[in-house]
Amino acid sequence: MEKKSYIKKQLHELLYQALETERGGLKIYETALSCALNKDLKTEWQEYLEQTRTHEQVLLKVFDKLGMDPDTVTAGREVVAHIGDSLVTAMEMAKAEGDASAAQLVACECVVLAETKDHQNWELIGHVAEHGKGEGTGALKAAFEEVEEEEDHHLYHTKGFTRELWIESLGLPAVLPPPEEVKKVETAIGAARAENQRDDMLNSKH
Repeated sequence: MEKKSYIKKQLHELLYQALETERGGLKIYETALSCALNKDLKTEWQEYLEQTRTHEQVLLKVFDKLGMDPDTVTAGREVVAHIGDSLVTAMEMAKAEGDASAAQLVACECVVLAETKDHQNWELIGHVAEHGKGEGTGALKAAFEEVEEEEDHHLYHTKGFTRELWIESLGLPAVLPPPEEVKKVETAIGAARAENQRDDMLNSKH
């Protein structure tokens, strides 16, 4: 396969995986919400579920502009679907054990795992939009700009909730909602800064 056609195939593969990640994300958030006990977390995930529905529609517009069939199955896409189903199964297993707090922690970790893949998909789409030269980069750029900030929130804010809920479960003082949420973090650097400020935030509560 010549290089140009291989690159186009890889871009399509990325987009198929991105669409599958969003569709799996809908099931993951629906299941995670059934495990959520913390009121702020529940509100956050409800918002992320709605945004994930929008992200699916944004991608479908890209598929339309690039003349791609959203139902095409690839080996990579099947793997993404399998991982998504496995995360849903993991949460259902945790719920069945009957420890609601433990199930909430499992749900947090499953969302972080799913959003790590989702975030990377969109970072790659943004990279192609900025540096690629092929047709369709305009459609990719518009899609990336529409969802980028929300994707950052999904990953960094849920990571913060996961850390603080674990800390709380260990009998130590937690910052809830987490610093990432309070500071409205949108970047990895911002997330690191927010985590570094958690002790100050704890002290200010006492």
